[in-house]
Amino acid sequence: MTQKATGTAAQTSADHRPVMLEAALRALNVKPAGRYLDATFGRGGHSRALLARLGQEGRLVGFDRDPEAVAAGLELAAADARFSIHRGNFADIDAHLGESSLDGILFDFGVSSPQLDQAERGFSFMRDGPLDMRMDPDSGESAAQWLARVSEAELADVLKTYGEEKHARRLARAIVIRRETEPFTRTVELAEFIASVLPRSHEGIHPATRAFQAIRIAVNSELRAIARGMEAALFLLGAEGRLVAISFHSLEDRLVKQFIAQHSRPQQGSRRLPPTAAAPSTLRDLGKQRADAAELSVNPRARSAVMRVAERLR
Repeated sequence: MTQKATGTAAQTSADHRPVMLEAALRALNVKPAGRYLDATFGRGGHSRALLARLGQEGRLVGFDRDPEAVAAGLELAAADARFSIHRGNFADIDAHLGESSLDGILFDFGVSSPQLDQAERGFSFMRDGPLDMRMDPDSGESAAQWLARVSEAELADVLKTYGEEKHARRLARAIVIRRETEPFTRTVELAEFIASVLPRSHEGIHPATRAFQAIRIAVNSELRAIARGMEAALFLLGAEGRLVAISFHSLEDRLVKQFIAQHSRPQQGSRRLPPTAAAPSTLRDLGKQRADAAELSVNPRARSAVMRVAERLR
């Protein structure tokens, strides 16, 4: 995730501030001749900084499903032969990169600032735009289409699970009743309706905050992608390769934490089969880190960031 940028493909790293940039580079333990993957390219802030530490033999691959991010990546690739960009969901990085043996993989989860700042992308309830929310606007259902057909039970479950919304059932029921006569098509329209249904939060956040997060996660299948992307990363990392994942809310971080924990201990066989020796662990947990006070003073969006690091064992 990056802070405050406009949505043009020509953005440079000076136009936005990648979260935990220096900490991520240290965690990747960049080798001048190494091979790396930025699985969430965005506008390339992390990638440009990583390229600055690579030598002429080093290589970096970017990955993103947002066409504007890919356009920015193609400009970078034209300027630097050490870099290439693929368009796609990071859940599928292994299908694109084959049996690569990478020295490091970086994930920077969540919605990016350019996406939030463009009203026409429909991510923010603070800006009026079409109710879209797709990270890849060329595929899948928009948020408006999803809201028009999702069942009340599934909507309540999404709001509760992905948004941790305390009034999930009440809100789901109200949305389903309202859509029968007037479908939701605009961001501010949905936000104002949610605010009319839910009580004002004592936490000082807008009543639509949790619902918008939940709907966005559902529309983009974000948690499923993270789980699949972690497995693909394990397949692609070479010995002593680093996995670095930056999360922005507890649902993302929990998946990363559980994945690293699972692969940092010996893998036991099935209890239904004859006893066998435990398979060796495949990762070494190198811990977690949060943004320091210096970064928080200039980059408030880093306040919720958690970075977890693991190393691929031989």
